[in-house]
Amino acid sequence: MSNQAKQWGAIIVMIALFAMIAFVTNLCNPMANIIKEQGDISNVLAQIGNYGNFGAYLLMGLPAGMLIAKFGFKKTALIGLLVGIVGVLVQWCSGLFDPQVDGVGTVFAVYLAGALISGCCMAILNCVVNPMLNLLGGGGNGGNKLIQIGGVFNSSAAVACYILMGALIGDITKRKLEGNPVTMSDATPALMIALAIFVIAFIVICFTKIEEPKQAPVQLSLVPKALSHRHFALGALAIFLYMGVEVGVPNFVDKYLVNEFVYNGSNLSSEISGLLVAVYWASMLVGRFIGASIGDKVSARAMVTTVSIATLVLVGFGMFAPTDILVPFPGVKWSTMELIMQPVPVGIFAMLLVGLCTSVMWGAIFNMAVEGLGELTSIASGIFMAMVCGGAVLQWAQAYIADSFGYMTSFWVVMACAAYILFYAQVGSRVSKKA
Repeated sequence: MSNQAKQWGAIIVMIALFAMIAFVTNLCNPMANIIKEQGDISNVLAQIGNYGNFGAYLLMGLPAGMLIAKFGFKKTALIGLLVGIVGVLVQWCSGLFDPQVDGVGTVFAVYLAGALISGCCMAILNCVVNPMLNLLGGGGNGGNKLIQIGGVFNSSAAVACYILMGALIGDITKRKLEGNPVTMSDATPALMIALAIFVIAFIVICFTKIEEPKQAPVQLSLVPKALSHRHFALGALAIFLYMGVEVGVPNFVDKYLVNEFVYNGSNLSSEISGLLVAVYWASMLVGRFIGASIGDKVSARAMVTTVSIATLVLVGFGMFAPTDILVPFPGVKWSTMELIMQPVPVGIFAMLLVGLCTSVMWGAIFNMAVEGLGELTSIASGIFMAMVCGGAVLQWAQAYIADSFGYMTSFWVVMACAAYILFYAQVGSRVSKKA
């Protein structure tokens, strides 16, 4: 019996954790729409959830690797889930304050603290999930395939998050006119679902047997040794910049639609905008199905090369395409099981297809970056997770450019990130030495 067959229970648990990570992480983008309704809020300030969530990776990336080396993957996952429960509860508390009475600063401070704690949980769980799936798959193409399968469920959870939040928030403009503005408490059902998932996962993992792979002790002194592997160091930078592509496209397409269409008298509502952006994550789901089916046949390098070129083409076209040419884009209104076809600018149509490209980037980059690291995989995974803080840095950069020069100009940040990922696939990922 293969190692993968013996560890089916561990594989299922890791894939479930992969889905949880996406649900909680993707709460930040629709929450930004709620934050903007609390006052005269800029795009830079509206992204505080992403700053806390992704900034936490910088704090917890390496400590998470150390936790794995000391306690093993199972106990580390349980620690991460406990941290996540606390983080969700703190975010929920932000909805108990009234910005008109307690002040916007109080609401934001509590929400930011919750997002930061939740981000620490995501960093820990990511540090567990990715190397475990890679190891359970035997590394190489087999490891890449398992990571891509995990990505399928990751994308499914992201789609569910956007659909749920779109239904909870509804039409922001209409609610404001009716004297019922959106508040942080509107996200309570989504947060309670996240809390329930954390609790259930904690109970399930307690009773799941996980065979712990051998890992070298994780010490800060091992960081230079891991970074001495050129392909890994460049791969860590690739993940930092990848976050600018994966999060930046749906986040700022949503902001563009809401601010340029919803508030300008079109028939596009905030709810419909959320449903359209959910299609981005649905396309990631499709792409990951494809990636999982061919992951053991097509190399990670070939995958990343293809999708990074496609990203450059789609985003570049989206930035310069005429905004008066509208094409129907599909969405599903799950509350009524109704298929909607919403006219959007042809450039937005192209950008939403980028989900097909980002679908395989994360797993394939991780697969290439840890190739040949052996017992350094734990410390390497910790460094890798720390680089996810790029989601905070690049969202700030794109938000600043959006405030200063407009939403479309801000997508140059995405273009630069995709260009580097192409370089990494073709040049930077070549293994120069093995541990």
